[in-house]
Amino acid sequence: MNLFEYTYCGNYNRQIQNLSRIVPEKWSFDGSDDNGILKGYLEHTFQRVYEEGKILETEEYAIFNTGLFNLYYQPVYAYFVPNLVPDRQRWFLEGFYTEYHLLKSGIVNLPTRAEYVRDPAELMFDTSLDIIPQYEHIFEETENNLRLPETIRSSVMKVQLFDGALQQTRRMLKADYRTAIPQYYNHSIQFLIPVCLQNPAKADLALACVRTEDGGKYLGRTCLTLRMAYHNARLLAKIHSSWLHP
Repeated sequence: MNLFEYTYCGNYNRQIQNLSRIVPEKWSFDGSDDNGILKGYLEHTFQRVYEEGKILETEEYAIFNTGLFNLYYQPVYAYFVPNLVPDRQRWFLEGFYTEYHLLKSGIVNLPTRAEYVRDPAELMFDTSLDIIPQYEHIFEETENNLRLPETIRSSVMKVQLFDGALQQTRRMLKADYRTAIPQYYNHSIQFLIPVCLQNPAKADLALACVRTEDGGKYLGRTCLTLRMAYHNARLLAKIHSSWLHP
């Protein structure tokens, strides 16, 4: 079930603009005002709370916790009313409201946020473990190869350049384990780590790493553009990283 199967959103762009004003944050790239990051966040969050059974439904309304907070750290909820158009989605997205507004309206049993991990230790990157990249996927699959800088794609030394960049990444991780940013993908936690291929102070890509089943290493399965990485990481938490700023 996705958000648009569940509810009719009316003027969705206007609703999202209203939400972005309630929760001011970087929600667009390159000076755009499309709020693409926020749309992706909301739609993925809905899928998770639906999966977890955390959408509160009564005859009069439905509510889910967006996981977002206003400037005063009050939770923000999506609020739905019955859709009056027959043979369509059951609900209509009426708007986004703070906990205070809903409590004042007499709605007291508010739903909890989406949950992605049960043990906070899952969000900690183990800097002592090796990182093994999947070079066949990174270099040989067209879509992934095109994410690399042109100078790297065309170099006969790309493996050596990538390995050198990973050495720099390992030093960054040892200096600050928070360099590894968690993302939720395919019902599990992965880590995004910077790959600085052209300038040691600027990431070109994010390598998505998952821990092996025996817990002894990390597998670097694919490289993401910084925009893709930002979208994915924002689902879990607001981004405070020094390197993930597309």
